[in-house]
Amino acid sequence: MSPQDNEEPLLVAKTTAEQSRRMTQRPETLQDRRSETSQDQRSETWQKMRTANDELLADVPKAREISRAADSAATGRSPGSPGNAAFTAESGDTPIMRQAESAMQVQAQGRHGLPEPERTRVLVVANQKGGVGKTTSAVNLAAALSQYGLRVLVVDLDPQGNASTALGIDRRSQELNSIYEALIGEGTLGDAVLPVEGYDSLYCAPATIDLAGAEIELVEMEGRESRLRRVLAEHLNDGDRRYDYVFIDCPPSLGLLTVNALVAGDEVLIPIQCEYYALEGLSQLLQNIRLVQSHLNRDLEITTVLLTMFDGRTRLSAQVVEEVRQYFGESALQTTIPRSVRISEAPSYGQTVLAYDPGSTGAMSYMDAAREMALRTGKREAVTENQR
Repeated sequence: MSPQDNEEPLLVAKTTAEQSRRMTQRPETLQDRRSETSQDQRSETWQKMRTANDELLADVPKAREISRAADSAATGRSPGSPGNAAFTAESGDTPIMRQAESAMQVQAQGRHGLPEPERTRVLVVANQKGGVGKTTSAVNLAAALSQYGLRVLVVDLDPQGNASTALGIDRRSQELNSIYEALIGEGTLGDAVLPVEGYDSLYCAPATIDLAGAEIELVEMEGRESRLRRVLAEHLNDGDRRYDYVFIDCPPSLGLLTVNALVAGDEVLIPIQCEYYALEGLSQLLQNIRLVQSHLNRDLEITTVLLTMFDGRTRLSAQVVEEVRQYFGESALQTTIPRSVRISEAPSYGQTVLAYDPGSTGAMSYMDAAREMALRTGKREAVTENQR
């Protein structure tokens, strides 16, 4: 065999190896080309856009322009490029633009305002089943009504203090006055009330871990079932403290704290999760409400039922909604609160979902629910015959 014959297979092998090397490098090269904007730069761009949303509420054209530029920077393509999935040629729409416009819609709703009730409405948010959205609904409905221009107080009567945390209050502070001191007579409710940061007309009476022992201490006190009603009446009768709405967030139980809340309130707001088990405990709650109506607070009425964690993809959610509306009638709000990651994330930042992500479906649903609740007739709806 000649030397040329030996060299030819070597050349072929080298050529094949070179081609293989180039082919394996090609995806990496394309990836590098697509990653010209670093992750830090993309994160910074998105953060700037979220900050800009608050500044551009009255300037929609400018919001569109900036949102398209941000999408371009985040994807590495020009806004009009055919491969940019974030761009719709027909509408000029982008994901950030839709989010910004949703946030603007929520803010615009708040600017319209709602009528003030003739007198302070005290709503007890109660359901002995945990995880149905009591605290989440209490703080977000309160925040929504505050954005509508109404003056709102949240009384955290749950020893876990989740409502206080969701409203940005450090319940572990040693100097914090809480609802506990007011209940046992060591202070007034006015001493405990704090303004909520970021809202002009939202206030909170926080709870601390001391509240966990309040039920034992209240047992031997005179008028143990009406302690909260007395301290709340004193606070509301103070001419300098006029509230349109008071939300009392109850613990997930039917103990003495919940009874105090039912005696102090005029209305009951029942959040119901769109799941089968959420319906099972309702009979016991309704029985306790009837007992309180009969012996301690004849003015108490179930006026609002809010369906939470609604999942439109399942038949079960639709069936629960149908059964609840059939049973409670007009007391059940037409607005449902969807299952939303944003709603779950907001408390970890010490914020309501309206502050955390005002353009989310959860924020918009709570705004709609608050508006529906406030626009109902001034005369409170009577409890239906089924409830009695």
